[in-house]
Amino acid sequence: MAERLAVGIDIGGTKIAAGVVDEDGRVVARARRETPTTDPVAIVDAIADVTAQFRAEYTVRAIGIGAAGYVDVSQSTVLFSPHLAWRHEPLRDAVARRTRLPVLVDNDANAGGWAEWRFGAAQNEPDLVMVTLGTGIGGAIVIDGQPYRGHFGIAGEFGHMRVVPDGLPCECGNVGCWEQYASGRVLQRRARAAALEGSEFGRKLLAEAGGDLERVDGASVGRHALAGNEVARAWVSDVGDWLGVGLANVAAAVDPGLFVIGGGVSENGELLLSPARAAFARTLTGRGYRAEARIVGAHLGPDAGLIGAADMARLTARRRRLANPGGRVRARAGARPARPPRRPRRV
Repeated sequence: MAERLAVGIDIGGTKIAAGVVDEDGRVVARARRETPTTDPVAIVDAIADVTAQFRAEYTVRAIGIGAAGYVDVSQSTVLFSPHLAWRHEPLRDAVARRTRLPVLVDNDANAGGWAEWRFGAAQNEPDLVMVTLGTGIGGAIVIDGQPYRGHFGIAGEFGHMRVVPDGLPCECGNVGCWEQYASGRVLQRRARAAALEGSEFGRKLLAEAGGDLERVDGASVGRHALAGNEVARAWVSDVGDWLGVGLANVAAAVDPGLFVIGGGVSENGELLLSPARAAFARTLTGRGYRAEARIVGAHLGPDAGLIGAADMARLTARRRRLANPGGRVRARAGARPARPPRRPRRV
């Protein structure tokens, strides 16, 4: 069992989700920490702490980190994060020094996309795009069964495509970015505005948050939407509409066979996906004369990022052990994950 286990860490804008993951993508232990968004050193401390917690009970061989930011092509440094205080942060080496384990760092959406390709909604699909809707929008591309990261390592940052000229300001420094119109922050922004305005739904959301405006969030809107609240459903549908518009833009460039939609907002299911498919169909370039990609929900839910990061790290560590039998794997080594057995293309 020891040979099969790796730690997966998914670092988002609000929380650090961690787990011990086996080679079949099963999470056998879990932990969670709040993300210290303004202190990169504290993030490393949290990762080291949760890894030590796991190692007290399990023998793990590697750590995979899915980071909410731009990760360089060497998979060692977080170049930039719109929502965290990472600026050219050498995350891989910092964690390796603290844990003395092989460490692999990748973008959190890349990790989630890999997990869905290996174990989830995209199995047997050679070419796919995953879009994660959380605090912002992340993206991952898998081409012919391999993650595509681009020349500089930061492909798939679809959330910062500009979809509205002179639109809403974004944390990245630009305006009109897609994630300002099709992410969890949209639902949160609307919910807090409704609470401040004192609308019936806004008062309800504020009361559920104990009167604390900072606790009014997009997840509460989703719960009401699923329960049938018409205002909440309209807000989710609007996010779905913008999602479909953005997917059509991505399809024009990448032309995948499948879009997998993950992240917390995807828990709204068909309330989100149905309007997204409709907007995609009416916006897609060449519509009516070309095949259309399918749009489906992710299967692995909030675990996708940590499962994918752990699997990448485990495969890479195993490949290095096989390439260097009897030798010691350098904790600082980073590389693309070893390729798993090839799946045949669908006919």
